[in-house]
Amino acid sequence: MDKAPWLERFGTWCARKMPTRETFERIGWLRPIAHRILRPDLWRFSRRSVPRGVALGVIVGVLVPVAQTVFAALFALPARANVPVAAVTTFITNPLTTPAIWVFAHWVGARLLRIDQAATGGAIGEHFAGQPEGWAGRLSDWVSWLVYDVGPALGLGLVVVATVGAAIGYLLAAWGWRWWIGRKWRRRRAARAA
Repeated sequence: MDKAPWLERFGTWCARKMPTRETFERIGWLRPIAHRILRPDLWRFSRRSVPRGVALGVIVGVLVPVAQTVFAALFALPARANVPVAAVTTFITNPLTTPAIWVFAHWVGARLLRIDQAATGGAIGEHFAGQPEGWAGRLSDWVSWLVYDVGPALGLGLVVVATVGAAIGYLLAAWGWRWWIGRKWRRRRAARAA
């Protein structure tokens, strides 16, 4: 049975984007700890390290806005996660998906904090009333809106989305690993029987 074309394209894309050990050897500021990141057990694909790598990649991808693959590699050390899988999984956030994830995270955080449109006229509204006019007032209004209205809901929502996404990713990767190994064993048995 041949692979589906989309699965083949996805495998090719992952092979191109997946960082190699040499990639991390060339990063200058990682040299002091490169011997730890380059440990062979962190680069080996196993039933435990791959789901950990997926979960770690989701958490880093959602919560860390820059240098995600490097942070995924660093966090793979204490988690004993697969470095390439963690690094590739961070690509769930990209310029196309990040706005949707942030909007969804804000929605989740607002629901958990019970913030709705009717509550925006309270103390924050009084704070805006005393602001000066002009660009300084608009900037102050924008910063206040960002810090007091959006910030708490978005922060909580990102943590919840990252945690739930990591748990789902871990379970799917563990199930996928078991399915893949089971399929390999069935093929071997069929080949031996033939």
